[in-house]
Amino acid sequence: MSKLYSIILPAFNESARIGPGLQKAVDFVRQHQWNVEIVVVNDGSRDDTAEIVKGFMAQAPEIRLLENPGNHGKGYSVRNGMLNARGEILLFSDADFSSPIGEAVKLIAAIEEGADVAFGSRWLLAETQTKRQSLLRQFVGRAYNLLMRLTLGLPYRDTQCGFKAFTRAAAETIFTRQQIEGWGFDPEILFIARKFGLKMIEVPVEWANDDRSKINPIVDGIKMFVELLTIRVYSLSGQYRQPTFQFMAATPGTFAIHEKRPA
Repeated sequence: MSKLYSIILPAFNESARIGPGLQKAVDFVRQHQWNVEIVVVNDGSRDDTAEIVKGFMAQAPEIRLLENPGNHGKGYSVRNGMLNARGEILLFSDADFSSPIGEAVKLIAAIEEGADVAFGSRWLLAETQTKRQSLLRQFVGRAYNLLMRLTLGLPYRDTQCGFKAFTRAAAETIFTRQQIEGWGFDPEILFIARKFGLKMIEVPVEWANDDRSKINPIVDGIKMFVELLTIRVYSLSGQYRQPTFQFMAATPGTFAIHEKRPA
């Protein structure tokens, strides 16, 4: 049997976008005959996101639903999905597939060629952006990238693209240690990967901005900068030396992250 892929989709109040996204994903993986699970992580949505996903599940056994215990943030949702995924290669994407599902082929190819972590980049080849962000969002993004480089020493053009893939071993190393649960989790997981010497590759991917993005470039930008400093503090204090969370094979149903308690 071919390798099992896990595609994790964090979702919060995504009733307007989750249906078309799931349809595209199911059509693609069936066309390419992938052995796959599509894991939607519902982050305490107050709309009918969960009901829409359940409707798809009736016709698409590739899909399963995880329910967070309330609204905790995108970082929490990605971590929950990763820790409960079954795949040998694990990938997460934004629920709206701002990077089309077909671009996953590039990340998986990089993993199969020896990378431990392959992450999509909107800025490695800027011409791959089919619809760009507003000038304000671009400015805030570039400023954040500069602060990220200065604070964490990560040399990458784009850490914030919501399209990243991992070997199972890399996912276990990273997501059992991830602490940031909001929007600023992306540089943390790449920082942890680099800290543990994992082989990482930045891959240019097609990407189109969705004006319905829930990120406030100013308010959330400030929070994300504070989280950069938090990551640095965590590293200096030894927070990443040992896992905090358990990596487990999951069965369909409702899950929450299981924290490892000191003996």
